[in-house]
Order: sequence, then C-alpha cells, then structure tokens
Amino acid sequence: MDLVNHLNDRLLFAVPKKGRLHQLTLDLLHGSDIQFHRHSRLDIALVINHPIALVFLPAADIPTFVGEGRVDLGITGRDQVAEHEAGEPPTANTGVEEVLDLGFGHCLLQVQVPEKGSIKEAKELVGMNVVTSYSNLVRKYFAQLEFENGDDVEMGEDGRTRLKTKIKYVGGSVEAACALGVADGVVDLVESGETMKAAGLHAIATVLETTAILVKSKRPSNPELVEIIASRLKGVITAQRFVLCQYNIKRTNLDSAVRITPGKRAPTVNALEEVGWVAVSSMVEKKRIATAMDDLMKVGATDILVLQIANSRTE
Repeated sequence: MDLVNHLNDRLLFAVPKKGRLHQLTLDLLHGSDIQFHRHSRLDIALVINHPIALVFLPAADIPTFVGEGRVDLGITGRDQVAEHEAGEPPTANTGVEEVLDLGFGHCLLQVQVPEKGSIKEAKELVGMNVVTSYSNLVRKYFAQLEFENGDDVEMGEDGRTRLKTKIKYVGGSVEAACALGVADGVVDLVESGETMKAAGLHAIATVLETTAILVKSKRPSNPELVEIIASRLKGVITAQRFVLCQYNIKRTNLDSAVRITPGKRAPTVNALEEVGWVAVSSMVEKKRIATAMDDLMKVGATDILVLQIANSRTE
C-alpha cells in the first residue's frame, strides 16, 4: 500500500514508537475505540474507523513535528515539550498547545550526585561537569543558578549564554557518568529512583515534574476531530480513575454518606420502596474506594456495590 497517498484528508496523530509511554499510549487508543493495525516495520498506521493516520515517532521528536504543524496532534511527555521549547521558544505560529494531561508516565527530572560525595545543593555544581539527555533544559536551569550566584553572563559566538558549568549530552545510561569520571553530577528522568540508587546517586534538586500529555498544533487540519479525540481520551482516563459506588442508606443518614461519596458533581439519590430509605450512586476514585466503603458502613450504609466503569463522558 502506498501510505503517503493515503494521508490526504487524514488528521496526523503522532504517538511514541517505543519507550516508557509507548504501551500505555496504545492501551489508551484502544480504549478510545481508535482502531488500527500497524504493519511490521512501518511507522504509519491508518485508523480504520476515523480519518486519522497514526505516526509513530520518538517521544523526543513529537514536539518538533507538532510544533511545526507537520502533524496535528501528539502524545509525549511534558519533559519533552519543555526540552524542545527551551531550545526553540514557541512563537505565535509555532510550538504546541497542551490539550490534556493524560495522567500516566509520572516522573521527575532531577539533579543527582554521588551519595558519598560532598555536594548537597545543585548550586554547588556550578562550574563543574554535568551530564544529561536534556541539554536545553539543563542549560536553562544552570544559567538561572549562575545568575542567582552573581556570576557574569557572557554570550558565545552562537548567541547562546556561555555557562561556567559544562553541560555534556549523552543519549542514554546517564546514571553511569559519575562512576566513569565523566561528570560531577547528572540530570535525568527518575521514576522509582532504583536505577539511580543502584548507581550510588541521590537527588538534590528537581528540575521538572512530568506526565504524558496530549498536545496539538496551533494550526490543526481538523479542529473538530481534535476535540472528539480529546473527549474520548479524557473519557477513558476518567473511567480508569473512578469506579461507581452504589449503596442503600436511611434518608436520615444521607448527609453523612454524601460527605463520604460526593461524586464528580453530586451523587444520584433515588427513593426505595421501603419508607425512609434511599439508593445512592456515586463516582469514587479507585485509590480511595476501600476507605470509602469502610466509612459508609460506619454511617449505616448497606448493600454496598462497586462497579467498574468501561468508559465515560464527564465534565
């Protein structure tokens, strides 16, 4: 199939082709009923039930393609957007617009140093060697530290601020830089911290907190379809976060129960055939449902049921 000729009149949607966001993004697309089949070794997949073409790109490249309007929509990390914009500040016509925080892929971009070393604060790394995969963000971060430190600011021949701190870029295995004598400190993305801990490093500062986000071009080819996709993704994310809690309770105890399960807007309350009793239905976050059930029993709720939500459309 000549895919290039099938891209006309399709909204181009960039998704991570590998890495920590890849599978979670595919799961989200499937939950949103965005149907596609990706042929082996191809980085473009045509969506069957919508005029959309998925373009599989490295997460770090997605802000560039979306920001330049080459694709309409993309899923990437907030860290990747910040790194791109630190190197190429957005203008009225370039750069991305955040549509939705997708709530997964939470990480911290942190300054890490040897645990057994003497460095306790990030400002102590000024003038030293720092290794990172986020060279634009780290340059910006240490430029601010040097400014706060009262250091003279010099401009290089390329028009960029010349730092005392030596920022070195590596594409991976950042945590090994200190042990190999390449760096005095590193700046890297940390999820659990186990990798850094195993390398003998610990965090002394956080540069950025990041999650996966949906971004769009400032000139999308089909704004209405962008809104439909965003609504679908939001509905799936809400369904993943919440469950539906149903129970019966005496009307005299209803106020106490509603304080435990206030719902997204308000709980649904219906009278039962038995006088003085009502049935309540309310959305509750999964992470607190067990505690909510315990508390409901304390205020007299009975017949408590918890139902999974397959999909949703909520405010």
